[in-house]
Amino acid sequence: MGAKLAATIAQKSEKAEMACTKPRVRDKIFETACDLFYQHGIRAVGVDAIAQGAGTNKMSFYRSFPSKEDLVAEYLREQERDYFEWWDSTIEPHKGDARKQLIALFEGFMSLSCKDAVESECRTSRGCALGNAAVEIPEDNEMLAGIVHGYKSEIRKRLRKLSKEAGARDANALGDSLMLLLEGGYYTRLTYDHNSGPVAAIAKAARALIEAHTS
Repeated sequence: MGAKLAATIAQKSEKAEMACTKPRVRDKIFETACDLFYQHGIRAVGVDAIAQGAGTNKMSFYRSFPSKEDLVAEYLREQERDYFEWWDSTIEPHKGDARKQLIALFEGFMSLSCKDAVESECRTSRGCALGNAAVEIPEDNEMLAGIVHGYKSEIRKRLRKLSKEAGARDANALGDSLMLLLEGGYYTRLTYDHNSGPVAAIAKAARALIEAHTS
């Protein structure tokens, strides 16, 4: 084998190896950032901390993400996707019965908030990830604020739609009331550990609201 051909093969092999390892580095950075953002907040976590937590460096970080803002945007979109996947799978067994679908969401909320899980492993122990981000995002950051607003607007639209299908006299009012209940459910967990506080009554409260608006 000639030296030139050997060099070409070695170069291709090196490129192939880099192509295989880059996604793994990127995934590790992303997973680390998601955990740190959720536990400590977006502003409190810098690029250095993310790179160190991922076992890499800032150069690798910026090869994977153009900026911290781009990483935050991906984090928020990932959280949004996960939530709506949970939503769709929770209501699917009750397709055609909007009332049962609404109740299932609030009964399922208890498992979403990790009733029986280890607190440190609970994905909602620190509240709603996008709601938390909304507090930290500057008003002039249209991209990140837009992601949060779109997410919350979609929840509101879905709850209003289900309320209408459930036969509520004022579907918008019921939908908004249920959304307030969901939002409050997340944040009582910050004060009362292991769902020991008011969140324990969330399903019962949802049934009472639905009954009041549909009977």
